[in-house]
Amino acid sequence: MTIATILKSGLIGLAAVVALNVHAADNSTPDGLIRQLSLETIETIKGDKAIQGGDVGKIVALVDKSIMPHVNFQRITATAVGRYWRQATPEQQKRLQDEFKTLLMRTYAGALTQVKDQNIALKPLRAAAEDTEVVVKTEVRGKGDSIQLDYRLEKTANGWKIYDVNVLGIWLADQYKSSFGQEIGVNGIDGLIKALADKNQKAAAPAKG
Repeated sequence: MTIATILKSGLIGLAAVVALNVHAADNSTPDGLIRQLSLETIETIKGDKAIQGGDVGKIVALVDKSIMPHVNFQRITATAVGRYWRQATPEQQKRLQDEFKTLLMRTYAGALTQVKDQNIALKPLRAAAEDTEVVVKTEVRGKGDSIQLDYRLEKTANGWKIYDVNVLGIWLADQYKSSFGQEIGVNGIDGLIKALADKNQKAAAPAKG
């Protein structure tokens, strides 16, 4: 499974929770957060023809506004970079986080245009009231085989934050760790920053007709 497939499935699953037909839940609970994000996202998509038509700028803005505030990007980036994270300077850490966020946002934005008739089942949350890290397990259902989709969340002073996504048994941060480590091993931390920046610049460039 490719990274793009994992991200696409993750975003579709997040938005498809709306098919549970629940009202916006209290986001003071981890499963409530997943429900609320999904409702807000899908309602915006349905009401915006530009997003439905694939307007990348508007999609990126939606993702940045609605989803990213509920994601701990520093933790995701640190996990993906692995042991090299502690070797990076504060400036390098910031640049890695910024470029990685841009990369994931654009991939998520592309996935939003694929949200159609999928639905999802939230599995019972197995967690104690005092737990500060939990896994919300779900299953995305649509045409073809169902997709296992789980979220790792942590409780912070600002509420629950997503810090990893699991699709079909593969955690997002782990999926990137190998390629990031290889790039750093050859070209150093600055080499990884440059590789991510180049990829983002290429993705942002207008397509040539």
